Amino acid sequence: MSNEVILISLVVGLANYLFRYIPLRLGNSRYSGPPKRNRTAMLLDSIGIASICALLVVSTTPEVLRHHEKFIPTLIGFAVLAAVFYKTQSIIISTLTSAFCFGLAFKLLTS
Repeated sequence: MSNEVILISLVVGLANYLFRYIPLRLGNSRYSGPPKRNRTAMLLDSIGIASICALLVVSTTPEVLRHHEKFIPTLIGFAVLAAVFYKTQSIIISTLTSAFCFGLAFKLLTS
């Protein structure tokens, strides 16, 4: 097995773990309303964004390794994905916004 496969597997596993762990750890403190959500509901809510990020890592890592100029736009896409999802809790809005920001950053940085 090559080192690239191991590295990709570790990055995807870490991203999945963090996107499931962080909402459980920080989620209850964000909601100040009376209905507290239990850990199972928060875990199920975070699975969608974890799968989006895992697919994003798996699909972009080989491309970034071949074309180093795509590293910064990819990093911007990940940051926007996490930030928008944190604010909106919408997988659709965060995915579309991060794809737009990736494209915009790629266009501006490679022109």
